[in-house]
Amino acid sequence: MFEIQDGPIGRGIRRIAAGLAVLSLTSLLLTGKILLDVHHEHEIMARLVLHLPPSDAAAAEGLLGELRLDRMLTILLVVNLSGTTIALALVVRGYLSSERSLRAVKVLATDILASMDAGVITTDRNGRISSTNPRAQTLLGSPDNEGVGQYLSDLGDEHALLDSICSEVRTYHDAIRDRDYCVTSNGHRQTLRAGCTLLSNQQGEDIGTVLHVRDVTEKALIEERLRRMERYMGLGSLAAGLQHEIKNPLSAVSIHIQLLCEHLASEPYDPEVAELLDVLQTEVQRINNVLDGFRNYASMSEIGRSAVDVTLLIDKLVRLLRPQADQQQVKIKIESPPEMLGLIQADSVRLEQVFLNLALNAMAAMPDGGLLRFRVGQLNDQIRIDIADTGNGILPEIQSQIFDPYFTTRSEGTGMGLALCDKIIRQHDGSIDFRTSPDGTEFTVLLPRGTQE
Repeated sequence: MFEIQDGPIGRGIRRIAAGLAVLSLTSLLLTGKILLDVHHEHEIMARLVLHLPPSDAAAAEGLLGELRLDRMLTILLVVNLSGTTIALALVVRGYLSSERSLRAVKVLATDILASMDAGVITTDRNGRISSTNPRAQTLLGSPDNEGVGQYLSDLGDEHALLDSICSEVRTYHDAIRDRDYCVTSNGHRQTLRAGCTLLSNQQGEDIGTVLHVRDVTEKALIEERLRRMERYMGLGSLAAGLQHEIKNPLSAVSIHIQLLCEHLASEPYDPEVAELLDVLQTEVQRINNVLDGFRNYASMSEIGRSAVDVTLLIDKLVRLLRPQADQQQVKIKIESPPEMLGLIQADSVRLEQVFLNLALNAMAAMPDGGLLRFRVGQLNDQIRIDIADTGNGILPEIQSQIFDPYFTTRSEGTGMGLALCDKIIRQHDGSIDFRTSPDGTEFTVLLPRGTQE
C-alpha cells in the first residue's frame, strides 16, 4: 500500500487556504446581501422624498446622502471577491499538487511491481483476481491482464495450489510461504514457489489476499544436485569395508564353486545339479557386479584428463550402437554445428561410459523402434550434449528417483547406471538433467569449456 508523503507545512497551507476560502465566500455573500438591501432602502427613501413637503425635502435629501454606502460596499465587495479568488486559487493549487503526487506514487508503485522478478497477484474476498503484475502474467500464461476478473480456480489444474493456499489464508488468517508446485511451459518443466498473505486497507479491514509467485526452477535443480552429492559423500570408507567384508568371502565361494564344477565333471551328468551350479555362478557374479558398481560410485578418486573432442566421441559411440539400433529398428540422428567446438580437458573413457549408458537407456525405452537423436552444440561457455528418444517418457512418480543408486525399473539392471553418470559429469564440473513427456525423454549434459586447449 502506497501513501502520499505530505509534509506538515503543505497540509497547513491547504488548511489555511481552505479556511480563507470559506471565510471570503461567506463575507462575499454577506456583503452582496447588504449591498442589495442598502440599494433597496435607497429606492424606498427616494420615493418617500418625492411625497414630503418642501420644508422637509432638504433634510430628507441630506439624510439620503448620508445613507449612500454603495461605493464603500462596492469596494468591500471587490476586496472580498479578490480574497475569495486568491483562496480558491490556493485550494485548487493544493488539490492539483496532491493529484500530481498521487499520480507519481501510482506510477512509482506500477514501476516497482513491473520491475519485480516475482509475480504479484491480488484477489478480492471471493478469490477473484483483481490485479496482476507483468511477471505474474508471464508465469500464469495470461498476458495483458487477461486473467483479471477470473477466479483462481479458473487458472487450471497446474495452478490449483494458488486457489488452495488462498482459501487457507482466508479461513485461518495465517500467512503461507514457500509452497512449491510444477508447471509445464513451452515444453519445459518449471518449479514455482508461491506464498499468500491477507490484503488489508488503511482501516485494517481484510479486503482480499496477496499472492506472490517466483520461478525457482534453477534453484530447485541446484538443490537436487546437492542432494545427489550428499548421497555418495562419505561412502568411500563404507565401500572399502564392503569390499573387504563381502568380496573376499565371495571370492572364496566362487573358487569353491569352480572346484566343485571340476570335481563333478568326472561324474555322470546330472541336469539338476548343473542348473544349480549355474545359478550359483550367476548370482555370485551379479553380487560382484553390484559391489564393483558401488565401489565405483563411492570412490573419491580424481579423474584423468586429456584433450577430448566431444563431437568425435559421439561419432564413435554411434558407430558402436548402429548394429543394435538396426536390430531394434531405431533410427539414429546426429545434429552438430558446422564449426569446430574445440577440445575440452576430460576423461574420454568415463565420458564415453556416460553417453553409452544414456543411449542404451534411450534404446531400451523404444523396444518397438523409434528415433534416437544426438545433438551437440554450445551454450555460453559450455558444451551441450542432448540425447533424446521417442519412448513413453518417465512416470512422474519416479522422476525424482532416477539418479538414486540402485534404483531401476528393469529386472536385469543394477540401478547404478544413471547414478554413475551423474557422478562422472559432476566430477567434470558439469551437470546432467532431463526433460520428459509422454512423447519421449531428453537428457542434457553440460560440460565446461573453461579448461579447453
